[in-house]
Amino acid sequence: MEKKTKAIGLLSGGLDSIVAARLILDQGIEVEALNFVTAFCTCTSKNSGCLASEKAADQLGIPLKVIDVSEEMLDVVKKPKFGYGSGMNPCLDCRIFTFKKAKDYMRESGADFIFTGEVLGQRPMSQRREAMNIIERESGLKGYLLRPLCAKLFPATVAEEKGIVDRNKLLVITGRSRKGQMALAKKFDIRDYPCSSGGCLLTDKGFAQRMKDLMKYKPDFGLPDVLLLKYGRHFRMSAAVKLVVARDEGENFRLAALKNTSDIIFHAQEPLGPVSILRGSADGEFVTEAASITARYALGKGNSGEVKIRYFKNPNEERFVKAGPCGESAMEERRV
Repeated sequence: MEKKTKAIGLLSGGLDSIVAARLILDQGIEVEALNFVTAFCTCTSKNSGCLASEKAADQLGIPLKVIDVSEEMLDVVKKPKFGYGSGMNPCLDCRIFTFKKAKDYMRESGADFIFTGEVLGQRPMSQRREAMNIIERESGLKGYLLRPLCAKLFPATVAEEKGIVDRNKLLVITGRSRKGQMALAKKFDIRDYPCSSGGCLLTDKGFAQRMKDLMKYKPDFGLPDVLLLKYGRHFRMSAAVKLVVARDEGENFRLAALKNTSDIIFHAQEPLGPVSILRGSADGEFVTEAASITARYALGKGNSGEVKIRYFKNPNEERFVKAGPCGESAMEERRV
């Protein structure tokens, strides 16, 4: 029995990757979707899956393999060979890393090639011709990486040369406009797809600033440190100590869940207010100042008075302190 051609599609769940998958499926090729999840993704669900890719795979009727590479991605972020984008996003290194992983999965699953929804000239860092060639070369996928939306702007892949893929049915889309993809979506009756905005926290200005601060003061950071960056207001107390104050009730629970054994938790009781985490205060230093900043957010800007605050490292050894609000200028000096 003749082996059926199989392709691995990198499925972000965005319009480009959905349309690319349809182009390959319409050639009678078996497709399995692959999605990589990291701590920097903005569209992950509670079970660590990508909501957009899950929805897209279901819409396309193809199986989806989700791989969490959060821990491994930290090394990519710490020392990118090709540098960062406008934020702390090492786009080329990230693509090379995930494409290498995809290549391994392609071999394991017996697939013939990998395809993506990339479009030449769409993204300034990772989708320039030079960058796309670098990514293909460095990942070891030369000849096995097909980009259906702009394939005719690149040399034919092995799959095209062998006649597995009909090159005449591939496209020449370029640039940032999504008009061509939207027209195809209408043709394929693809009605529900997310907007084209990025899904990486490392491109967010505020998150990137926190990331720079973390790398400066704790270059050996781990995943728990990165997860903490996603929530609250951040204050640098010293080179070794940082305070994070929740912004709402939901973040109160999230910060409490991220507490490690050495963190000190603060919770405003009277009036009821935010939870804060003091991380790195091994000897209990900055407790008074941390309580004062917590009190400021319990009372609100411009209000005076005292706040009763519960604090502890171990819940069985809780203490209480009354604190007045920290001054605005003092807080701004600490703010990350």
